[in-house]
Amino acid sequence: MSQVFPDSFVWGAASSAYQIEGYSTADGGGASIWDTFSHTPGKIAYGDHGDTACDSYHRYGEDIALLKELGVKAYRFSVSWARIDPNADGSWNEAGLAYYDRVVDLCLASGITPYLTLYHWELPQAAQNRGGWQERQTVAAFARFAGMMAAHFRGRVRHYFTLNEPQCTVALGHQSGVHAPGKQLDLAGQFDVLVNQLLAHGLAQRAIQAADPEALVGIASTGRLCYPEQETPEDIRAAREATFAVSDEDWAFTHHWLLDPICLGRFPDCAGTRLEPLVRRVTDQEMAVIHTVPHMLGYNIYNGHAVRADQAGFVYSPRYPGFPRTALKWPVTPEVLDWGVRFLQERYGLPGYITENGLSCNDLIYLDGQVHDADRIDFLARYLTCLGRAMESGADIRGYFHWALTDNFEWNNGYAERFGLVYMDYPTGSRIPKDSFRWYREVIRSGSIPAAL
Repeated sequence: MSQVFPDSFVWGAASSAYQIEGYSTADGGGASIWDTFSHTPGKIAYGDHGDTACDSYHRYGEDIALLKELGVKAYRFSVSWARIDPNADGSWNEAGLAYYDRVVDLCLASGITPYLTLYHWELPQAAQNRGGWQERQTVAAFARFAGMMAAHFRGRVRHYFTLNEPQCTVALGHQSGVHAPGKQLDLAGQFDVLVNQLLAHGLAQRAIQAADPEALVGIASTGRLCYPEQETPEDIRAAREATFAVSDEDWAFTHHWLLDPICLGRFPDCAGTRLEPLVRRVTDQEMAVIHTVPHMLGYNIYNGHAVRADQAGFVYSPRYPGFPRTALKWPVTPEVLDWGVRFLQERYGLPGYITENGLSCNDLIYLDGQVHDADRIDFLARYLTCLGRAMESGADIRGYFHWALTDNFEWNNGYAERFGLVYMDYPTGSRIPKDSFRWYREVIRSGSIPAAL
């Protein structure tokens, strides 16, 4: 295929602390809300927990060696706030910091640029005991943590994402309760959590830039994205409208409820909804902090929905019986990495990165000792081709981080779901590169999308 991606494009892979590290309380580290939640009976599939995970706390060198073999330019990983700041009070755990020193230094020595996510849901349990994201003191504690991290890694780390998917913190952690900390708050309580995360981003970005003026700061967003059923002007308009629609039902799992206040300085127009009086409570002083425009935006995109125009504006196109789905039963919709990305670029106009994209497959070790994941290769070829189209249309996407480098602890689904380019044999800790690992390595080498290896 023809060259799609420029030489400057950043190819990477991603992970998060609780999902891969294990041993969260080792060497003075503190428990996070996921340590507590995963040990609460009935919360995680099969009774799984992250106590050991992939043991990347001890075997990080193997993971970085795999990244080097893969040929990526960058590694997006999170640091566990709880490991470094066990009491969320600024009493830093030097051994926790030293662990991330080793990870960052080995990345740099291997020619891999670290992209640090400061919060991928590893809230110290001590902070949760004081009210967690329902309280403003958590906002202040996170900003303090962010500023310290930027000062500590100045000259070694330049790229930061403050928060990963605040939408999930709100909708899964404080609405449905299927994620830690397992709260089921009313609408006002959910909105307070969103506002506190918005403030946390604003204050953290300011703290990072004060500590390191050369730092580039972003936030990783997720949520509903749509694409046109037919590429007609009417369906394109309908898909854009559906992507940024406002409703009481699915408000939290949208990009615009997070990014409009941060990037545009205003909340989405919600007149006539139950959200309207809640938005009015946000003061001008709070909005001034929230409206701290990032240098870059991260988009975590897995699937979307086809939309067509109708007399009411838009309607979701029904999925036909047998519609392709992943092992996690998420729909396979590569068009979302074209049109969804275009719509986000139009609305926010900032440089972007695909900070997560991938799928869960029913991977296994075959009789030849290898892991053959043709479905992942096909998925990535389709999605990356669509991303290339978005970029050709003008979307300013600077990089792509595959989720994930290795199979890992997949939150409330435990270890049953496998998203990695590298197979984790959990009983032994062995890491086995899959066929998709070698396919993605060729993509990185050539900058184009091969049909197969």
